[in-house]
Amino acid sequence: MGVGRLLPAVKKELPRIPTCTYRLQFNRWFTFSQAREIVPYLHALGISDAYASPYFQASPDSLHGYDITDHNKLNAAIGSRADYEAWIVELHAHSMGQILDFVPNHVGIADSQNQWWMDVLENGPSSRYAPYFDIDWQPRKFDLRDKVLLPILSDQYGRVLERGELQVRFEQGTFYLLYAERRLPVAPGTYRHVLEIALQNLVDYNDEGFYAELQSILTALEYLPKRTETDPKRIAERTREKEIIKRRLDRRCVEAPQVQQAIEKALAQINGKPGDARSFDTLDELLNAQSYRLAFWRVAAEEINYRRFFDVNELAAIRVELPKVFDAIHRLLLDLVGTGAVTGLRIDHPDGLYLPGDYFEKLQQRCAKALGIALPKDGRAIYIIAEKILTGSETLRKEWRVHGTTGYDFANQLMQLLVDSSAEAAITKTFHRFMDHSVPFGHLLYAKKLQVMKLALANDVDVLGNMLDRLSERDRWYRDFTLEALSRAVRETIACFPVYRTYLVPDQPVSEEDRQIIERVISAAKRRNPAMDESIFNYLREVLLFRFPLNLDAAGRAAHTHFVLKFQQTTAPVMAKGLEDTVFYIYNRLTALNEVGGEPQQFGISIDAFHERNLDRQRNWPATLLATSTHDTKRSEDVRARIVAISEISELWRRSLQRWHVVNRRWKQLINDLEAPDASEEYLLYQTLLGTWPVEANGDPKPMPSPEYVERIQAYMAKALHEAKINTSWIQPNEEWDAAMRDFVAKILEPATRNKFVPIFLPVVKEIARLGAINSLTQILLKLTSPGVPDIYQGNEIWDFSLVDPDNRRPVDYKRRRDILEALANATTEQLMQGWPDGRIKLFLTQHVLRFRREHADLFQRGEYLPLRLSGTFAECCVSFARRIRDKWIVVITPRLSSRVGFPPIGERWKDTAIELPETFSLKRAHDLFTCRPICLGDRQVKVAEALSILPFAVITNL
Repeated sequence: MGVGRLLPAVKKELPRIPTCTYRLQFNRWFTFSQAREIVPYLHALGISDAYASPYFQASPDSLHGYDITDHNKLNAAIGSRADYEAWIVELHAHSMGQILDFVPNHVGIADSQNQWWMDVLENGPSSRYAPYFDIDWQPRKFDLRDKVLLPILSDQYGRVLERGELQVRFEQGTFYLLYAERRLPVAPGTYRHVLEIALQNLVDYNDEGFYAELQSILTALEYLPKRTETDPKRIAERTREKEIIKRRLDRRCVEAPQVQQAIEKALAQINGKPGDARSFDTLDELLNAQSYRLAFWRVAAEEINYRRFFDVNELAAIRVELPKVFDAIHRLLLDLVGTGAVTGLRIDHPDGLYLPGDYFEKLQQRCAKALGIALPKDGRAIYIIAEKILTGSETLRKEWRVHGTTGYDFANQLMQLLVDSSAEAAITKTFHRFMDHSVPFGHLLYAKKLQVMKLALANDVDVLGNMLDRLSERDRWYRDFTLEALSRAVRETIACFPVYRTYLVPDQPVSEEDRQIIERVISAAKRRNPAMDESIFNYLREVLLFRFPLNLDAAGRAAHTHFVLKFQQTTAPVMAKGLEDTVFYIYNRLTALNEVGGEPQQFGISIDAFHERNLDRQRNWPATLLATSTHDTKRSEDVRARIVAISEISELWRRSLQRWHVVNRRWKQLINDLEAPDASEEYLLYQTLLGTWPVEANGDPKPMPSPEYVERIQAYMAKALHEAKINTSWIQPNEEWDAAMRDFVAKILEPATRNKFVPIFLPVVKEIARLGAINSLTQILLKLTSPGVPDIYQGNEIWDFSLVDPDNRRPVDYKRRRDILEALANATTEQLMQGWPDGRIKLFLTQHVLRFRREHADLFQRGEYLPLRLSGTFAECCVSFARRIRDKWIVVITPRLSSRVGFPPIGERWKDTAIELPETFSLKRAHDLFTCRPICLGDRQVKVAEALSILPFAVITNL
């Protein structure tokens, strides 16, 4: 590879800790060549490391890259190897590294490029790759024994079959099934269904050599080892012989066109004629003999027998805990690590792994070997961040060989800091009155997790019930527990889980944290099910805590352990689907808090609590990622910054909601005696509009949104309603309701003189946009200066008002950003402040701090974090802390709850608010980083009115 030699600036220290990352979403619309073109811009911005979405071979149309079909090939749709190397060379020329988003949990199976999956479909349990996947070859449903359920049909199997949509084709000695654009293999042993008919078609040539050859091929098929073979020698024989048979058949067709014609004639007969149901009998028989069972996509939840990524049928989980699977998927990755092309890793969805801790340990060991270095004492050879979602007081496992999380936790803490917690009662009252009902958050989450286990992940949970039933049968004390009771206990326990999962490891003591979680969960499940026998839950608790019966043999202990590890893999998808993809679209009290890892039932945290989280991060995870927007966020950082400001104008929000509801009610439709959209959907819509409404250069809202904007809102609301699963869903769309929502958005945003909504909506937009801008600047400054490594999601260095994907995957206009950056040198700080709607001020703040971080990396990576005490009228409206290493320091000053101070929150509006500095600070050369003006620090105090006299943020430093 052309980047085989690490440049000194890149290799200087291992592991390389970034000073700031910049997330790039690669796909066919953003390629390696385009990434190379923006490297100088990113360097000028102050970025140290590109942070790449997955770019290994995936579906050509993939916009995200998580549906990898081959971990050892680059995605050709993104670029060639030469394009990739050119990008890496450009990064190295600017002393920049690259963090790669790696997916060890699953692969994409919707594309025939996935050779492993195609081999499994062709050969069933006898496939060399069958052990690579988490497939239950012996499910309770007998018809699925030794088969994979393939829920890819758009309708019931019989209807699809008799419409002639399933067609067998023949090319180069190989038969395959064609369904729409999807090609599926046909098991070689079932070729006889076609070839026997073809042989009959050749009866007039029975004296020809090709006739005897075709008979010989049929005989060879009879002796081919069955697709249920699991003996390695028999599998090897089958693998070898089936390919020989295909080559023989292909050669015979080339040398004797009569054979090809006979096969085509046989296929025309087998593929049937629509309108003649009986003509499909032979095709039906052929399909039933395959290693897969074709099914309507809606049956997946109840019968699917391979583990998936959540409930996505096109993403099949792989068993990376097996050494051969680990080796197979990491080959190219470790090569890229060894050459220095990749200097850090993001590990996607570690909660889906069988043993996450073991995975990280092994990965670090292999990276050390690839780098040609000894594994460091702390077991961390390369910078790794884990996409771990923490809830409540949960902390990242210290034994994991990683540097931190992907930053969801920080994003949510930051948003909670910007909430005006004094408005909780008022906002909650408004929410409940508008809904005309209230459901406690905990009850809602419990109910929706049960719903997910019933509708989307039913079989995953049923498998656990069956496993637990088999365990109980081994013990005379518990064998009287019925399958139904045990299955219900499993469901109820998972529904009560307060975290995504536990992390018990075989042959190791159960951690106190895991023990407390399980004890707490079992107690909660008992409380919610007073009619159930407590002993069932007690039994499950003992199992989940690795408390083996004394007389349990080795096989029993292995089965017990396997159940616990499978259970741990299942709780995370249920939480994700129940919370992130359901409750977060229903519990809309203040949607800025409805983010991955968020806790919308909590309404704000204090400044002291925020400082405590930062101190903990500095002590334990100083290199963790700090995010505000990601490819997974439901709303961009700037949208959330606006919406959270609703908490500052609770009375205006209450009055406005009622007015908007009254004027827009005429556009609602009555569907089955219900108003569409319902109150919850309407409540979400108004927040969404406030968070995204475009603003003119002078700060006034645009009088009318563009058609493109209206379409974006319609698309977002359609997704939100389907995720909420109240009036419509992905599985069972309610087209009438969907249309009513789409029409409602169009009508209330219609550019007509009779529109009564927009004129009374715009004044609130103006207020929210100003407060949101200040919140956004605060978010960015705190992210760039708090302990950890800040991450910027593509394009978010200026205002970005994107919603959930695919809205946040739109192409980024880098020319515009480059032009703005180059023009910053000619703009005064006063001009930037006055022109805040154009986004220059956000870019200005970002570039100044990032360049400073890059020059003083030690201050941010190893420096102390010192919360500073404030006094005066608006002490609660200002966040301030210092970072210090030896005699170098900075003091960060930024507003919160700025509606109390006024807009913009600068100068004398701050009255007597002041910040106390530590006695040990050297005050010489103290100046503001952004304006370069000296700052007076008399009596070791900073007067906020002076520090924020021009800009609504400041970084004072002696450097």
